[in-house]
Amino acid sequence: MDNNNLNLIVPIGTQIVLLNKTKILNANRFKQKGTVGKIIGVPTDAFHSYRVEFNDGDISMINRKEFSIHKHYRNEQIGFENKEVNLVEYIIYRCVVGSRAFGLDDENSDTDYRGIYLPPAELHWSMYGVPEQIENKENEECYWELQKFLMLALKANPNILECLYTPLIESKTDLAEELLGIRNIFLSRLVYQTYNGYVMSQFKKLEQDLRTTGKIKNKHAMHLIRLLLQGIQILKTANLETNVSENKEKLLAIKFGEMNWEKVNKWRLELHKDFENVFANTKLPERPNYVKANEFLIRARKSMVK
Repeated sequence: MDNNNLNLIVPIGTQIVLLNKTKILNANRFKQKGTVGKIIGVPTDAFHSYRVEFNDGDISMINRKEFSIHKHYRNEQIGFENKEVNLVEYIIYRCVVGSRAFGLDDENSDTDYRGIYLPPAELHWSMYGVPEQIENKENEECYWELQKFLMLALKANPNILECLYTPLIESKTDLAEELLGIRNIFLSRLVYQTYNGYVMSQFKKLEQDLRTTGKIKNKHAMHLIRLLLQGIQILKTANLETNVSENKEKLLAIKFGEMNWEKVNKWRLELHKDFENVFANTKLPERPNYVKANEFLIRARKSMVK
């Protein structure tokens, strides 16, 4: 196993196998080596423990070096060499998103890195497969495998469109440059459905918080408004300017609790009306261009054949 891979956070839901006898949390019992479990909680960095649940409901806290990802362990048992490789070497696109891309950053803002990785064809074709995403939470990094990235882009996922349109690009290969050159193929009327879904989901959570605690999460309220502003822009202009500094003063007033919920909600309702109006008149196609996205994926896959 490449030790660099131990610095990548294994996501929640991953099945793992114990490499050592492990104590059960809050009990004087142990799980034996070879026991299969599922990750239900991840650490903030690569040096702390994962929370793992077993089939009988028992839970343990386990360090990364004390377990193997189940599919890799299974391959070892049937005679294959462990193929965990340093997938970071295959990142083809790296950018900065979040508050810095939105023009809403301050001295306390993190730098959020996102991007795409394209694994070698042999690894992709093998029985080991590749993960859909790799993360390093300590450094606020997340990279999607190319196919997963394209599928999310075709669904007008706001986080993915943000990656494609942020001006803060750290690095890109020729393939990534080609993808950026055709990024408009992902813009369609699905933007209304996806962005509206995100906004309404967040709105319900904010109202629930208001009912139960009498307070809202101001940062979440700010991003609700930001998503509406950007959704309107995409449908109106067939483009996405991630920087929302035109509304920076009002958005930061929400973030820092200087605008009360009544005013925030009034603005939300006004933006929803605008959103519906631009949706009714948008010139964007009904659906994204699946054909061009698929052609690009095939070209990219071919480029990774030795």
